[in-house]
Amino acid sequence: MDLLEHLRQLASFDEWANREVLASFRKDGPATASSLSLMAHIVAAEHLWLARIERRESPLPVWPELSLAKCEEQATAIANLWRKFLSAGAPLDQLVAYQNSKGEAYQSLVRDILTHVFIHSAYHRGQIAADTRQAGHTPAYTDFIHGVRQGLVE
Repeated sequence: MDLLEHLRQLASFDEWANREVLASFRKDGPATASSLSLMAHIVAAEHLWLARIERRESPLPVWPELSLAKCEEQATAIANLWRKFLSAGAPLDQLVAYQNSKGEAYQSLVRDILTHVFIHSAYHRGQIAADTRQAGHTPAYTDFIHGVRQGLVE
């Protein structure tokens, strides 16, 4: 498997894991307001990074206030955008110049940005799982290896 194929697999994992968390929210409700806020941040940050790569404005602020329905809508939208971007033969060695939320200028390779995006999302899904467990509920099972073993991740 080459790097582009691996990143496509990580995007598939990310899409599946986000759907699992959102389905658990739909079934039991978010365990805390923080959980819904974290999910909104996940989809917003993914939009922001793709917008940086494509040199355009992001459609969402970094920490938006989104309803569950809007989170689902945006999760579907960004998954479709990642799929389209990666199927077009993403320029993995392209250097992207951008400013962070503090206005500091940076440059990063597309491949590093994509790796960051999928790790960042998994990190916050872990926070959601911790909130869910602390509230006495069972969190969505979103382990990468589980998704691969079960054929849920392409």
